[in-house]
Amino acid sequence: MKTTSKTFQDLIVWQKAHQFVIAVYQLSQTFPKSETYGLSSQFRRAAVSIAANIAEGFRKNGKADKLRFYNIAQGSLEESRYYLILTQDLGYGDVSTLNSLIEEVSKLLDAYRNSILTLEF
Repeated sequence: MKTTSKTFQDLIVWQKAHQFVIAVYQLSQTFPKSETYGLSSQFRRAAVSIAANIAEGFRKNGKADKLRFYNIAQGSLEESRYYLILTQDLGYGDVSTLNSLIEEVSKLLDAYRNSILTLEF
C-alpha cells in the first residue's frame, strides 16, 4: 500500500536534500574569508536550490510543471557536484561525506522524477 505525502517535508528526497544543504553550510563556514562572496555563496545557493525546487515542484499541478522544477533541482545538483570537486581541489575540506549524500539525493531525485513520469494526471 502506497502512502501519499501530505507536504514536501514528507518526501525522503527532500529530507536528504535538506541534509545536504545543512552539510554544505557547515563545510562552507570553514572556507577562507576570501570565499565569502565566491565559492561559499555559490555553493550554498546551488545546494538550497535543490531542496527548494523539490519543495516548489511538490505543489505544482500537472506533470510538465512538476517535472520542470525537478529538472531545475537536478541542474542545481550537478552544479553542487562541481563545487564539491572545486572544494576538494582547493583543499578547503573533506567532501567525502557530502559526495555520498549528493549521490543519494541524485538517485532519489531520479527515482522520484521517473515515478512522476509514469503517473496519470
